Amino acid sequence: MENIENTEIKYRICEERLSPRAYIAFLKSTDLGSQYPQERFEARIAALVKNVPVSLSARDTAGRLVGVCFGITDFAYWLFITDLGVARDCAGQGIGRALMERALKAAGGKENIILYTCANKDAVPFYQKLGMEKAQDVMVLNQAEWTEFTVV
Repeated sequence: MENIENTEIKYRICEERLSPRAYIAFLKSTDLGSQYPQERFEARIAALVKNVPVSLSARDTAGRLVGVCFGITDFAYWLFITDLGVARDCAGQGIGRALMERALKAAGGKENIILYTCANKDAVPFYQKLGMEKAQDVMVLNQAEWTEFTVV
């Protein structure tokens, strides 16, 4: 178990492959669920949790899922964080930071890996506190149908 600094809450971070159902239930307890399109939502979540190379969870002492971090990496040069979420009632307690640090370590360590993510505007201050800055060198090709919705 890793202790969150300055609080009595204890949690453990581990590599864990979540079921689609467990991840969808978790999304309902976070603000992360608004990042997905409505189109083929359940099938795409199933593919995500099955295939993502870095899949980390944070669970409290009762076993409740309180944080998730998914990432895509080549394990040599870069890590792209696709999903980072913390249960609303646990936000601001260091879980997100700990998940990011563990993901970076799993991908190859800070001495080898450049970290990327697409940040929701409300999450930008969090990523800036981690030392991240806005990149000028990222290109996008988006031809996917994308109807915004929130997982509830």
